Amino acid sequence: MTEATIKRINELAKKKKEEGLTPEELKEQKELYAIYLRAVREQVKTQLDARFNSPHPTGCNCCKEHHPHGGKCQH
Repeated sequence: MTEATIKRINELAKKKKEEGLTPEELKEQKELYAIYLRAVREQVKTQLDARFNSPHPTGCNCCKEHHPHGGKCQH
């Protein structure tokens, strides 16, 4: 997502509120919103993947609070 894209989205939003948009501008706004939403979704997905993807197999609790392996990961 570029600064120019965000700037254009804001310009169109302001114009829509103040005076309305032409059909061409409405189409452009819709396309820019789609680009923006894809970028936001990708950012959220990346953050969630980094937070919740573990190198440990499902059910492994060796790094949980109680450290059943003496505090050393067995994987």
